[in-house]
This record gives sequence, C-alpha cells and structure tokens, in this order.
Amino acid sequence: MELWNRCWAFAKLFLLFLGFLSAGLVKGDCECGYSTNIGGVDGAPKREYVFTDLLETNFLRLNDISANTDWQRQEFNISKDAARGDYGEMFLPAGIEASPAGAKSGDGDDSGLKLVVRSGLVDGMVPVAEIDSYRPDLSFGSFRASMKMTDIPGTCAAFFWYFNDTQEIDMEFLSREFNSSNSTYPVNLVLQSRASLATHDASSTGYFIKANLPFNPTTDFHEYRIDYIHGQVFFYADGAVLAQMNGSAVPTSPGHLVLQHWSNGNALWSGGPPARDAVLTVEYVKAYFNSSLSQRAQDWRGRCRDPYAENAVCDIPSFDGKNSSVRDWFFSGHGNMTNNQTVSNENSGSSLVRRGELVTVMGGFFLASGWVTGLW
Repeated sequence: MELWNRCWAFAKLFLLFLGFLSAGLVKGDCECGYSTNIGGVDGAPKREYVFTDLLETNFLRLNDISANTDWQRQEFNISKDAARGDYGEMFLPAGIEASPAGAKSGDGDDSGLKLVVRSGLVDGMVPVAEIDSYRPDLSFGSFRASMKMTDIPGTCAAFFWYFNDTQEIDMEFLSREFNSSNSTYPVNLVLQSRASLATHDASSTGYFIKANLPFNPTTDFHEYRIDYIHGQVFFYADGAVLAQMNGSAVPTSPGHLVLQHWSNGNALWSGGPPARDAVLTVEYVKAYFNSSLSQRAQDWRGRCRDPYAENAVCDIPSFDGKNSSVRDWFFSGHGNMTNNQTVSNENSGSSLVRRGELVTVMGGFFLASGWVTGLW
C-alpha cells in the first residue's frame, strides 16, 4: 500500500509538472510574432505588419562584446584609393568598447557600446570601427538603434542594413554638418543602387534625402529606425517619419545590420580625421524581421498554431523621444516572450530562450520525484 501511495503521488506530480511546462514554457506569448504600424505618409493609412523573428541587444548590460553571439567586430583595411579619401581606413576590434551602465570605462563619458575613430594615423590610415550582426537572413523588418553622435567634426556614423553595394539601406550622420548656431543637424538617408555604385555618388540617383533632425543628436540618445517592407523603405527619428523611398532601388535580398564609425579625410563626405578621438555610443539595437531561412519559416509554422489567440502577436512598443520606459523594454528581458528565438545569452547583453529555466524546472521535478518514490 505504501508503494502504491508513493507511485500515485509520483504520477500526480508528473502530471502537474507537464501542466506547468505546457502553460509556462511551451505556450508562450508572441509565438506568432511582433507587430508594428508602418506608413501613414502623405495621407496614406498606416498598416499593421507582423514579423516573426527578433534580434535585441541592450548594450547597457553588455560586459564583453567578444562573447556576444549576435554581433561580430570587424577587422579589415581599406586603402586610400579604394576609400576615395585622403587616407585609408583601418577597422580594428580595439575600436569597439563595451561600457555597461554603472561601470563607465574607455573613451567618452556615456555607457553603452562605443565605436571610436582615432585622431592619430597608423600607416597612413585612420583607425575606425564597425560591428555587424552575425545573422545574414534579415529580410523585411523594423530595425531600430538608440545612438548618441559625436560632436567632433570629421567622422561618419552609420546605421544600415546591408546585402551588397547595390542593395543597402543607409542612415549616415556627418559630424562636420552639425551646426548648433542655426540648429542644423542633418541625417543622410540613402538607398544604394547600381547607379550609385557606378558613380560612387548616390545624391543624383533619386534615392538620397538629406533630412534635418528636430534635435541635437550629440547631446542625448535618440532612436533611429528603418522599416523595410516589400517595395518600400521608411526612415524615422524618435518614432517620427523622416522620409519614405520606393522603387527599383529597394532591396530584394536578405541582409544584415551594420553599425559603423569612420573617417578617411574626404572633404565631400566624412571630412577629418577628427582633431581628437571621436566616439559614437550605442545604447541598444532592436530588430524585428522575417527570416529568409526556410528553417526559421518552418519553426514559425510549428509554434504559431493560432495567430488570433490572445497574446499570440505582441505589439512592439514605439519610442517617441519622451516615453523613456520604452527604451528599457526588451521582449528578451521578459519571461516567455522569445520562445524559439535565437538571441544571445544574458551575460552577453540579452536573454536566452529560457533553456536554463527548463533545466532548472526539470531538475526540481526529478529531485521532488526522487523524494516521493523514496530514492533519496
């Protein structure tokens, strides 16, 4: 009888465990994707778009960029001739500095990921910095970065989506163009194309817009955003649309994200080098997108059983420059909102898909079952 009671207790515990596992880990929120409204330009209505995958990095929590599995520091040289400047460009991992909140270190006073352009030349090249997303399968999506620009003239800071030199979506900030005396703070919005590659000048292709920001980008962090959908690209600053582009230059292939800070002395673009070391600081990157990989599409079909179920699709919070709580919001920082997503682990700046939580729960279950059955 005692053995029967123990076995019955074990069975009930096992059923309870399965119920918890099903409710808390298998059926999570956002399993059908992440939604945002896009459009609303020139009287056109906004439309809701749902994206299946995410890539989120909170650089304020990042201790070691080299251990992060979402981003890769770049190391390569561009000659003076290839760069079309007075100097070459030397991209170095040393130009990427992680400075988490509460532990300010390295160049500049702000916390976050720092991309540094050095003032001193090395072998006729300017030491500069670039970091790329590991994933190359970013198709249509909404891509956002919170950044603070340098106020030192002579650099180009860039946040862009890239497949190749003819399929590229750019937001580029030239620090030499910032003018506090008349509150002029331009951002250069570009779709690179075959035409721009042929002339190395996108300004005459019809896919170049110089938009003025309604704030000084060197005094605080602001969110810059690219929405890329079929046949259209929208550019934003703090949630407000800066420009829309469509046509043949809109990319048709998947790509990856790039954060870049560089200078080569070209007086028509970056200018420089800067008189002293210049720092671009990145607070976060939040990317919500559809993957071009067939396996990721299969994964989505497997987890999204009912797109109309409660919380099956989660709204992406929009930042308007004032609601600071949105800056601190990451789906990957909340339990059960990133099931089956491939994001870096917590020690590297964002949260994992809760695999560790599953191990902990299962370990607790087997400890309890061992006690019930008298194994220990």
